[in-house]
Amino acid sequence: MVKNMKNEKTNENRDELAAIGIGAMIVFIALILVAAVAAAVIIQTAEKLQQNAQSTGEDTTDMMAGKIFLNSVVLTNTGNSLYVTFELAPGSDTLLATAIEYNLICEGTGAANGLSQFGNLGTVAGITSTVASQLGTAGAAANIAPGATYTVSLTPTGNCAPGALQTDTLVIQAGAGGFTYEVLKYGATTNAGDVVV
Repeated sequence: MVKNMKNEKTNENRDELAAIGIGAMIVFIALILVAAVAAAVIIQTAEKLQQNAQSTGEDTTDMMAGKIFLNSVVLTNTGNSLYVTFELAPGSDTLLATAIEYNLICEGTGAANGLSQFGNLGTVAGITSTVASQLGTAGAAANIAPGATYTVSLTPTGNCAPGALQTDTLVIQAGAGGFTYEVLKYGATTNAGDVVV
């Protein structure tokens, strides 16, 4: 009988140890599952942040790379035309001249204040203009490439014509790229050769 009691006690100890082992195994598996879910959430969030940062960077690069730099705007003829010298920002893609649009927002005088005239650099539209041409070469430029300087002559009409002590705004957009804003400030007189930008 003594032997049987010892065997029963040993079996009970073994049963208790087995139950503790199974409980520990369940807790361990639960911890692994929780860690896996947490890791998946962290990885997914990091990936989404990386994608957002990349798309924002690409958009910013497109906006800056597709931008026009105005070198100068000078009055020509009898002070009624604008001779605009410009170039594309470094790193830009070649653009069609017709994809570069401009808008002249005019101060003007009288009741027709705040008019604007617009067009693009590849056709004669809106403002009476010549199409863009590369500086130092003859003829119109169908494509505007980075690293080269181009010119275009604009002749605003009506309230947008250059006037003494007038301030107008020239806005240029290159394709889907960024906008360039330049304020054109005319002096007390509007003579040929006056620099307004």
